[in-house]
Amino acid sequence: MAKWFVLLAAVLAGCAKAPEAAAPAAAAVVTDAASPKYDGAFWKTWGDGFAELTSYDLQYPRYGSKRPGTAVSIFVAETFSNSLRVKSDPGVRDKKDEFSVMKLNLVEDFQTGVYDYNLMLQTFVAVDGVNGRPAGVTTKVAWSSQEWCGNLFKTALLDKDVLRVTSHSYFDGEGDQALSEATPAAAVLSEDALMLWARGMAWPVLKSGETREVPVLMSMQSARFKKGPRQWGTAVLSRDSTGAVDVFRAKLSDGRERVFEVEKTAPFRVVKYVGSDGLEATLVATERMKYWELNKAGGEAALEKLKLKVRASRTM
Repeated sequence: MAKWFVLLAAVLAGCAKAPEAAAPAAAAVVTDAASPKYDGAFWKTWGDGFAELTSYDLQYPRYGSKRPGTAVSIFVAETFSNSLRVKSDPGVRDKKDEFSVMKLNLVEDFQTGVYDYNLMLQTFVAVDGVNGRPAGVTTKVAWSSQEWCGNLFKTALLDKDVLRVTSHSYFDGEGDQALSEATPAAAVLSEDALMLWARGMAWPVLKSGETREVPVLMSMQSARFKKGPRQWGTAVLSRDSTGAVDVFRAKLSDGRERVFEVEKTAPFRVVKYVGSDGLEATLVATERMKYWELNKAGGEAALEKLKLKVRASRTM
């Protein structure tokens, strides 16, 4: 089993005293018919300063085999600095520089033979229309991979009309890279925001039975592991209802498919997510907590609510 707890602990240490999200004092109003509605019901759940943590049993395809592991998703509303594109601490930034985001942290850990993989995705979707883009569009993605061969770290920022990507890698032929290019439209979907999209937190919102093709920024992870398109493609999105869940499907232009089974009632948790490459994650447990306040000795007890355990010493 991978060292998921070590990675998650590092996350917790770096996000102490997370503020409740707040709209900017003078935000430009940018709308789209398919933008999510961040209404009173939304903020009743996500404006309380708590995060939602969910654990999953994971099957991750790597090196020709499915690898059993653990995934943890963290959803929380935060206040973001537009100039720095980082979490804005209370009283530090000019209110005109701030806007609200929904943040997804997705940690996926699994073993590959003698060594383990630790993957982490961060996706930030703007709750307010900002930088000429409608509410519900991704404003930042960060992805990292740590394993015994070396580290990878990539970030993507969506500015007005422009995508900026930086990449740092241990591997030959990759190294340190940076690019800037025009985006195909103001309203775009990031593959790395699909879990947020399936929960109605990201553009575009679909009605049951509806299908729509949109421009998509391909996942950093799939581009690195699967050697897919470097940046842009398209996705055919659909939403269908079956039994106790809604099924959200994204057919990507590189031939891959991502599917999310989502509860029909609030808070619309993702109970299962799968990929056409063999990826599969099934919900184990969910808990709302201020996890950044649980980083002292004894805080480990909260893992029991997620049906997770601290790893024993001298294990990988």
